[in-house]
Amino acid sequence: MGEIVGAGLVSHAPTIMFDEAMRRELNEGKEISLVPGLNRLRDEILTDLRADTIVILDTHWFTTVEHVVSAHDHRSGKMTSSELPRGMKQVPYDYDGDRDLALLIEKHGKELGTPTHAEDDPYLPVYYATVNLVHYLRRDERIVSVSIVQTGDDDDFLTLGRAIGDAVAASDRRVVVLASGGMSHTFHRLKVLSQHEASDPVHIVTPEARAADEERIAWMEAGDHARVIDEMPAYHPHAPEGGFGHYLAMAAAIGGRDCRASGRRLSDYENATGTGQVHVWFDRPEAGWTA
Repeated sequence: MGEIVGAGLVSHAPTIMFDEAMRRELNEGKEISLVPGLNRLRDEILTDLRADTIVILDTHWFTTVEHVVSAHDHRSGKMTSSELPRGMKQVPYDYDGDRDLALLIEKHGKELGTPTHAEDDPYLPVYYATVNLVHYLRRDERIVSVSIVQTGDDDDFLTLGRAIGDAVAASDRRVVVLASGGMSHTFHRLKVLSQHEASDPVHIVTPEARAADEERIAWMEAGDHARVIDEMPAYHPHAPEGGFGHYLAMAAAIGGRDCRASGRRLSDYENATGTGQVHVWFDRPEAGWTA
């Protein structure tokens, strides 16, 4: 029987792929905390977990009629971001996938009544919400990416997460689930955007969005996933990235409203051109995710 051995809400903000000199130039001479946070996640946590597979809920992979799961045996190539080629240009990736787990996610998604499709076409694009995390976090783990369906509602993402949890349990895998995306996600307008590139959260697009993000981070740190889920109607006006589907699916995979795992920050809460970014990690409690 497989198990999810760890989970996290992890930022893939483009800034992490700039070299350190440029990151400091944009951030008033200081390093952004997201980069050392990713290094800590790799060195202090993932190395010891010895996961077989990392499942990445990718908020830059938009689908429309179904959840899509990458089912390739292997993926390699170079990724240039159409959004920001200046910072993410020809980023190499080379990793094994996990076809068997992808097919199990498809199977359990369909059994739970949510449209789910596992796809292994070699021309299927790879997005930077996956590649940026692979760059920092992967050593020899297999990688499975999962789309965020743009027509999905909160319950669709929760069902997807249940399917992931059921699929892992039906496998023999040790799995880490990463919700790759930000929190409130409204950018400053182009004419003023360059004035808001520093990481200080004073640059979050509105004080209300910042307050909503910080409230939810506190709930995560307290292990109150039920409140984060129940308060989604109040959060949607702040445009969380991907409808916060990445977090909802991750949370549902580890127990949903019943999950009591407390989060610990591996970064500060930071701004990225108006959006809220943070790394929050959830260790699996000894007695299980819902103990």
